[in-house]
Order: sequence, then C-alpha cells, then structure tokens
Amino acid sequence: MSTRKRYWLMKSEPTDFSIDDLEKVGTEPWTGVRNYQARNFMRQMQVGDGVLFYHSNTEVPGVYGIAEVATTAYPDETQFDRDSKYFDAKATREQPRWDHVDVRYVRHLREPLSLARIREHAEALGDEFALIRKGSRLSVMQVTAAQWKVLLGLEGTA
Repeated sequence: MSTRKRYWLMKSEPTDFSIDDLEKVGTEPWTGVRNYQARNFMRQMQVGDGVLFYHSNTEVPGVYGIAEVATTAYPDETQFDRDSKYFDAKATREQPRWDHVDVRYVRHLREPLSLARIREHAEALGDEFALIRKGSRLSVMQVTAAQWKVLLGLEGTA
C-alpha cells in the first residue's frame, strides 16, 4: 500500500540558506527548527513529499523554488553541539528533542511567487492556508494538494 504524497512549505532566510544554495548542494539537512509544531510536521514527512521553498525576511518574501523530502525525520545533530546557535541543553542522545529531514532540490520557479501575489489569491487558497493567516510564523507548514495546485498555477502569471 502506498502512502499518499503530501505537500509542505518550508521557510528559510536566503542569507542563511537559499534555493540557489540548495541547487548547488543538491540535498541538505533542514536543521535548526526549534518549534514543536514545525518539528511534528517534519516527523510526518515522507520521502518524495513536495516542498515549496520559501524565502522569508527578504525584500520580496515568497516561494522561489520546489524541493522534495529526501529522508524521513531523524535527530538534528545541532541540538547536541554546544557551539551551535541551535544547541539545546535539555536534549540528550537518548531523548533527542529536535528532528529534521533532508530536502532535495527539484527546480527554481520561473519567477518568484511573492507573498503579495499569494495574498491576492487568498480565497482560492482557503482560510486554513497558514502562510497568509495573521500571526503565523511557522517555518514548516502543511500545504494541501489543492493549495499546491493553485500556487504552482500562479507560476509565471504575474
């Protein structure tokens, strides 16, 4: 029995790690997530799930590319590294608190899909689309198949 493909949006600041960086390395661990809900979403991810690669905290925030989940969740080593900004003194190897997945580059969008453009289509995306909901700050979010289709349908239609 096959598992149905799921879709996600993962945010990164392009000064830390961009879609260009992912293209260069091919596959990268998505480390440093320190929000329990976002971590739990990563624990649900399966190999092959689609990922919208979102640049946050930039002049034009938005979706810049597509990636896919390359591994299931496993412990994030940065939680054990005292020199890492993601170190967590309460995490132990016996009971890690933070997991992550590896993501694999698929492609850049023909042009970025800005947050402003996404908001113009809020009705088509539905009230449950977390990215455009006030106060939503998660770095990993669920995207329905219908929302994925709407967003990719906006590609290149500026």
